[in-house]
Amino acid sequence: MKIEELAINTVRTLSVDAVQKANSGHPGMPMGAAPMGHVLYAHYLKYNPKNPEWANRDRFILSAGHGCMLQYSLLHLTGFNVTLDDLKSFRQLNSKTAGHPEHGLIEGIDVTTGPLGQGFANGVGFAIAQKNLAARYNRPGFDLFDYKVYAICSDGDMMEGVTSEAASLAGHLELGNLIYLYDDNHISIEGSTDIAFNEDVAKRFEAYNWHVQVIEDGNDVNAIVNAVRNAKAETQKPSLIKVRTQIAYGSPNKVNTAGSHGSPLGADEVKLVKEFFGFNPDEFFVVPQEVAEFYKAAGEKGTAANQKWDELFAEYKKEFPELAAEYELAQSGALPENWKEALPVFPASKDKLATRQASGKVLNAIAGRIPGLIGGAADLAPSTETNLKEYNSFTSEDRTGRNFHFGIREHAMGSALVGMALTKGVIPFGATFLIFSEYMRPPIRLAAIMKIRPIFVYTHDSIGLGEDGTTHQPVEQLISLRSIPNITVIRPADANETAQAWRVALEHQDGPVVLVLTRQGLPVLDQEKYGKAEELEKGAYILSEATGEPEIILIATGSEVALIMNAQEKLQEEGIAARVVSMPSWELFEKQDAAYKEKVFPGAIRKRLAVEAGSPLGWHKYVTDEGDIIAMFTFGESAPAEDLYKVFGFTVDHVLQKAKALLEK
Repeated sequence: MKIEELAINTVRTLSVDAVQKANSGHPGMPMGAAPMGHVLYAHYLKYNPKNPEWANRDRFILSAGHGCMLQYSLLHLTGFNVTLDDLKSFRQLNSKTAGHPEHGLIEGIDVTTGPLGQGFANGVGFAIAQKNLAARYNRPGFDLFDYKVYAICSDGDMMEGVTSEAASLAGHLELGNLIYLYDDNHISIEGSTDIAFNEDVAKRFEAYNWHVQVIEDGNDVNAIVNAVRNAKAETQKPSLIKVRTQIAYGSPNKVNTAGSHGSPLGADEVKLVKEFFGFNPDEFFVVPQEVAEFYKAAGEKGTAANQKWDELFAEYKKEFPELAAEYELAQSGALPENWKEALPVFPASKDKLATRQASGKVLNAIAGRIPGLIGGAADLAPSTETNLKEYNSFTSEDRTGRNFHFGIREHAMGSALVGMALTKGVIPFGATFLIFSEYMRPPIRLAAIMKIRPIFVYTHDSIGLGEDGTTHQPVEQLISLRSIPNITVIRPADANETAQAWRVALEHQDGPVVLVLTRQGLPVLDQEKYGKAEELEKGAYILSEATGEPEIILIATGSEVALIMNAQEKLQEEGIAARVVSMPSWELFEKQDAAYKEKVFPGAIRKRLAVEAGSPLGWHKYVTDEGDIIAMFTFGESAPAEDLYKVFGFTVDHVLQKAKALLEK
């Protein structure tokens, strides 16, 4: 048996054994796609198992994450820190080899995948980031960043809508650094894909401006090698290689059936598989010596490539010391010194400024200090105020551009931001209306799982957007986002809180940050008279203290803070002492110590009124059983914002009424 055939069959049997031992998993995909994985890891991928985070490594995405035993087996064989025992503990508690690939849990996994379509779209973000890094830092003779982005995708990936959005964007941007292999096995959970899916995928991708090749036999290693070579030579268009495979190839009774998609083959069938491939049916997790040596040599090729790159970067530092220092700082995750000095301070004013407008001013003030800050909007930059005015757009002709036009593709934008955020040296942001965060929920959640930090900018945050009506007025979105672990939601009350929200977002490290901003104008609060906006970093702070011992605490976020400030003044005129707390971020507040929480919300003051133009869910924790909430209990209406605030009770009179009722209890 030729060594490459033996190597491929070893990957297959390792995958089968791991799934069978776990009694859980997807054996069929690794069995059919093993030749593709083999060609990439043995012949094309540029990687160094001893330095998995090497900056110029090729990225590999298993978008068909259910077939993760394919990748785990190859990582083990090529020398990554994945042991045979790790393969044997597949899908078990505290194992590194989880049921789908998880970034940060195991070396060599560039992005967490599993929900179909996400990996495909993440790769577009990786490709964008590579092009941007190359444009910023590469110089003649110094191609620091020339890596490719590879993926293996499935029929399921091709069906998901986010794939179409991302493929369209990639073709438009001419991301020739993308090389995707499509595992076309015609099987999904319910059976043959023909029951729901019969379009010509090749023609679809040609229409997206992709370079498309078709391989009829997924076991033809030479054909796969040649196709990848052709894809690498095509530098203008992204490449799709459609490979016709057989799910569970080698299984006499399960090949080309849905039974091998999400279930172990069974002990008897595993024996038949091993006999088919010439392995001892009574031995498990076998790696022939010659296969171990073959893959070890393949993995070691990256060591020399990495060393050569290190030498190139050392020369680069001599030739371009400022650029080198800029990149080293950016990839470390640190921010340039004195960048915060560029944050604007807005003078107190009754002239109203929407927090989306303040955000735009902040972005443009700091962009020159933070070269890695790049982003855009889903066709809404004029509305979300996210255009960096001194910089060009990122296009197929200009990769230095820092403004991204994602088009009306919120889902793909979110997923691309994930790939960008996983590229060291890049701090990405993406913007749309808060209501359309619904289109982005899968990538938001995956970013939170990975604890990476894309910045999501959501404007038009309440019924305050007015006449666009119910379909565009977010009600349940704030609490929905707050419910996601590892996410930080910030809804600033005015321009200065907005500036501080950007500071917190840029300094944050452990998960996505969501900035929630108004369409309508808000007064700029007097920081000499009231609490300092810097206190936003604590999540909640005493913005305006009562005159005398507080009898009640008024709490609000965003645009409703100005409302309770006015109510405090009226209450004071009636001899009622009310404390005003601005609470822009529940998550930041929950990180504070008990003493600080007691300072803001003393246990002895249980009369509390929360005011937020969103769902009341979650506020009960802060208002206590003696408090109340003014919130949205229904959807909104189409009308001017002033009329809507009256109808739904966001008025000074209604706050006074509620506050007095609490005090009279």
